[in-house]
Amino acid sequence: MSETARILAFSGSTREASWNRKLLRVAVAGAEGAGASVTVVDLRDLPMPFYDGDLEAKEGLPANARKLRALVMSHHGLLIGTPEYNFGLSGVLKNAIDWVSRKDGNEAPYAAFKGRIAAIVSSSPGATGGARALLHLRTVLTGCKALVIAEQLSLGVANKAFEADGKLTPPELHAEAMGVGAALARTITKLNA
Repeated sequence: MSETARILAFSGSTREASWNRKLLRVAVAGAEGAGASVTVVDLRDLPMPFYDGDLEAKEGLPANARKLRALVMSHHGLLIGTPEYNFGLSGVLKNAIDWVSRKDGNEAPYAAFKGRIAAIVSSSPGATGGARALLHLRTVLTGCKALVIAEQLSLGVANKAFEADGKLTPPELHAEAMGVGAALARTITKLNA
């Protein structure tokens, strides 16, 4: 019998009322419904300096980068929500990935991401729903040696998509968002069987 799929979930938006945080919660519910154990972290609780190779050479990884890196490495998969800022992913998210991707000690490059399975979602008030940020995030994660599953969701007109209770409308859209999380949980379970 395989162990429970462990997923780390976080959003690249630090805004409290972020649509990406709301969308991520729906995808998390889908992963949990499929039997996964999900840990949700807030990047606001793990502030990091901008990635700087000189700082890394002098001081090593910052404490919060080490914390996030340890969390990534203790989970089988990642569920990430990204806003789209200027046709790409947010600086907060890219900076976190850059720090986590660094090797620590004698590890191989990208040790934190290698072998991790990821699912990605995005939302925006625009019609494309952050599709360009999803493509950018997929490229970055793949470059860091993570396996990004095909299931994803780009939620357009997000400012009108959520009900007061956090559900997406119409119900088919809510089911699609939950399906991304469920697909991640199922993929992890199959690959770790």
